[in-house]
Amino acid sequence: MTLRRIVLLAAVLGMGACSLDLATNPNSPDPIGENPTKGQVSAAANGLIIALRDDIQDFALDIGILGREALRIDGSDPRWISELLIGNLDAGGDPFGGDHWLEEYTAIREGNLLLNSLQTAEQLTPEEISATSGFVKTIQALAFVLVLDTHTQDSIPIAIPLDVTAPPAPFVTNAAAWDHVITLLEEGNTELAAGGDAFPFTLPTGFLGFDTPATFATFNRALRARVAAYRADWAGVLTALAGSFLVSGPGADLQRGVYMNYGTGPGDFPNPLVPQTVENFAHDSLQALVQLQGDGVTPDLRFTTKVATRSSLSSTGFSSSLGFIRYPSPNSSVPIIKNEELILLRAEANINLSDLGAALPDINQIRTQSGGLAELGTLGTQEQAIDELLYNRLFSLLYEGGHRWIDLRRYGRLALEPAGDILQSRADEDGNPLPEVVHLTLPIPRDEVLAR
Repeated sequence: MTLRRIVLLAAVLGMGACSLDLATNPNSPDPIGENPTKGQVSAAANGLIIALRDDIQDFALDIGILGREALRIDGSDPRWISELLIGNLDAGGDPFGGDHWLEEYTAIREGNLLLNSLQTAEQLTPEEISATSGFVKTIQALAFVLVLDTHTQDSIPIAIPLDVTAPPAPFVTNAAAWDHVITLLEEGNTELAAGGDAFPFTLPTGFLGFDTPATFATFNRALRARVAAYRADWAGVLTALAGSFLVSGPGADLQRGVYMNYGTGPGDFPNPLVPQTVENFAHDSLQALVQLQGDGVTPDLRFTTKVATRSSLSSTGFSSSLGFIRYPSPNSSVPIIKNEELILLRAEANINLSDLGAALPDINQIRTQSGGLAELGTLGTQEQAIDELLYNRLFSLLYEGGHRWIDLRRYGRLALEPAGDILQSRADEDGNPLPEVVHLTLPIPRDEVLAR
């Protein structure tokens, strides 16, 4: 049963640095139940973040490959190319076609367990119960967004049962699943507003500045703005951003946001996207896409601070001489959402509402402050404005969460040129193009389908 695998993963994640006893009985009682202590609530709340942590970094690599931000040339596992860039996605393979599912549903189910026990938590005040519930629903919404971003053309389950022996949750439509995400975020925001001054637990340092119910609510609203953009609800983007942590104008910290922590301490998990990872490359097409600064020679700062040249390597027609320096050490954090994205979301909403004048200052701030590029005097037509938006989203959010794959798909551009914006990059020794595949979605994992 799929939920048995979820419970087993949750047990393993909860062991931290302890020995991994893979014989753990997945049917043993869950670690949180009736009348939990504050310590149990704290462990469960942070467990949701731990459940997502492995997939956040994996998402940046895998979905970056699908969107031609990244390339992995790994002699020990050719599926990074043969499956993700050339052939069919294997719905039965957890590392590739069947990925970006188990960790998310682990977090969602563990969140349901915590929500189920909260009302009996005698050590928590009503405000602390409300704050915790708002936190859980926000993190569950994030997990669902990751699933929907990667399985956008499929139906997914949303009503995950607590009992691992219960029948699997039914699939609902993509639209119904997005509606569920919105409900979680709205309910979570309301509960955070009633959550008093503090959570009954401490969050990781990646949530610094967003670690009280009030400040965490601005993260909730930021996610709500992203979801509204994914649903083409442009007025909804602006409404949500008004309650988010967006700050623009001179001196605005573009990198301020919520991050996933990694580290090398005991029981911790290092960021594997460091430059020393010899198999991971930046996609060579980035060099053809990058704009130049005013001198006509120096590339966009977002390129030079995240990408560096390295020894070239090739495999099955793909090659690259670029490497990522986006995450300089195993302790580097990966953004979940940051101010730079929020400014671009506001620009995107205004562009799609045909208010190009309102979008221009936001685009120019990102161009000049983040990219070192010259200001634009005009955004031109709406189509040209969207081109400029997508360019800035690519380089501002490069290697941070597969944004290009998601963005090009939602604008109908996720295809090889001339039908779409993906540059042909696979070629034989003479430079003749070889077939490559641009996947639109990952398949639902095979065991999920067979279980129904």
